[in-house]
Amino acid sequence: MSVIDHILDKALRGERLNLEDTVVLFESDEVEKIGHAANKVMNRMHPDPIKTFVIGRNINYTNVCDVYCRFCAFYRRPGSDEGYVLPDEVIFQKIKETQEVGGTEILMQGGVNPNLPFNYYTDLLKAIKERFPDITMHSFSPAEIHKMKEKSGLSMEDTIRAIHEAGLDSLPGGGGEILDDRTRRKISRLKGSWRDWMDVMQTAHKVGMNTTATMVIGFGELMEERALHLLRVRDAQDECIENKYDSEGFLAFIPWTFQPDNTNLKKERQTPEEYLKTVAISRLVLDNIKHIQSSWVTMGPEIGKKSLYYGCDDFGSTMIEENVVSAAGATYKVNIESILQLIRETGHVPAQRNTRYDIIRTFDGASSIEHDFIMQN
Repeated sequence: MSVIDHILDKALRGERLNLEDTVVLFESDEVEKIGHAANKVMNRMHPDPIKTFVIGRNINYTNVCDVYCRFCAFYRRPGSDEGYVLPDEVIFQKIKETQEVGGTEILMQGGVNPNLPFNYYTDLLKAIKERFPDITMHSFSPAEIHKMKEKSGLSMEDTIRAIHEAGLDSLPGGGGEILDDRTRRKISRLKGSWRDWMDVMQTAHKVGMNTTATMVIGFGELMEERALHLLRVRDAQDECIENKYDSEGFLAFIPWTFQPDNTNLKKERQTPEEYLKTVAISRLVLDNIKHIQSSWVTMGPEIGKKSLYYGCDDFGSTMIEENVVSAAGATYKVNIESILQLIRETGHVPAQRNTRYDIIRTFDGASSIEHDFIMQN
């Protein structure tokens, strides 16, 4: 048996992979073999022939940002003529449209805008919940939370409690990039350390909020840094479980690839094989996180479909309206009907879920969904 066979057998026996194991997998070119093992592990965790998706909308409420990430094509500097903050009524209308097509989740994220006071966020969340009590606000990245803390003058815990009480239901994992400071200093010096990102997530878990975690590959990071990223997420999940917080911690892990177009960071695009390998390794390493989510927005629907054989149990969000990734050149569009078809083509049953991964309805027949909403970029 080869070294990689021993590592995969270890994972299939339910033993934890360590840093050295994970690095060896990332350095391997045996993508199909790793994917096969990941698919076995996924099927044990999710034996039902179901692949889920959520109907959600991205609302990029502002593009003004003072973090200046080299890899971002979306942001505009404070004072820019192209900077904006969406009026509240526009945000309300976007949420209304989302609910009209059966949507349940709003991923509201924007730039780290230094001009917005803390009460902008709490007032907006309260107004949203008054109008749309059933919508799930899965919104704001750790970098935005840090700016809110700065503006509020509160502790991190009190800041997160305040926005949670105002109507923030859960935190997405945006801004994770690579959870190692060597790479973070190169690509986004002002965004904070990997510990800054993790402190927000662990504090959110402590106050009872669920979150997700992400990883972006293709910044020129070392394979050891990719491995450290996974292990640091796993360790934080262990802490949440051991402390018995009123939270499930990281509900899902979502890896994707850096999109270099129109950015100040010129790197080669990662191959579909490298993405699929990363998905598979994530499933093998993150034994305490229930869901691995596909990233069709960056990879395209066909690779997104293939990822369902490499350890993913979830197809992600319909992503009605997505401006950040599309600004960097990823312009894939998928409507709800297409998601149903893509999942069916893998031999699985599509099911709509909510943000907590509760199944809302399954589509085990061939009938079309009532609404067919084409996403806007």
